[in-house]
Amino acid sequence: MMVIIDYGLGNIGSITNALAKLGIKAQLSSKSQDIFKADAIIFPGDGAAEQAMANLKKRNLINSIKEIILSGKPFLGICLGMQILLSFSEEGNVECLDVIKGKVIRFKSDLKIPQIGWNQVQRVQNTALKINNLFKDIPDRSYFYFINGYYCLTDEKEIVVAETNYGQIFCSVFMKKNVIGVQFHPEKSGVAGLNFLKNFTDFAYANNSGN
Repeated sequence: MMVIIDYGLGNIGSITNALAKLGIKAQLSSKSQDIFKADAIIFPGDGAAEQAMANLKKRNLINSIKEIILSGKPFLGICLGMQILLSFSEEGNVECLDVIKGKVIRFKSDLKIPQIGWNQVQRVQNTALKINNLFKDIPDRSYFYFINGYYCLTDEKEIVVAETNYGQIFCSVFMKKNVIGVQFHPEKSGVAGLNFLKNFTDFAYANNSGN
């Protein structure tokens, strides 16, 4: 079973509907026991990092998320759910989950902040083999839907698998073993987004012995 972590922030309905279109069953839960039973986890997010961390703490989910990631279960962080996997966020100057070493910083650009709308996602060539299945049936430089005023600056450069240009080049997808983070919203990104969610599901069940 796929579990979507419900911690009070995120497009829960949109993600559930997108998965339903693909015939993928998903359970919404804020309970650690449900997360530990999951075959794969989706960690969505909209809003501010400070509020997100407060909500996770209130629901006693911080250690549970770290433990489930360490267990090797496939884990997808979306938008804010990607950002708070890092060590620290300038948005509220808050300590985050520290699963991925690095920090989240605000765009420094003459463009409108936050970025809202469609933008291209370009794969990093030296990771082409690594992300082949993740981007199956998705042409390089496809457009995805973004809503972000901050972006991830990871210390682990080797995990960056795709980038986007919004006045500056930033990491729009990272992948470290079982953990995938995407800055865009696949659930709002049309056919490309649905393909990405399908590919994550295929990755999850290919790397998981659960049913």
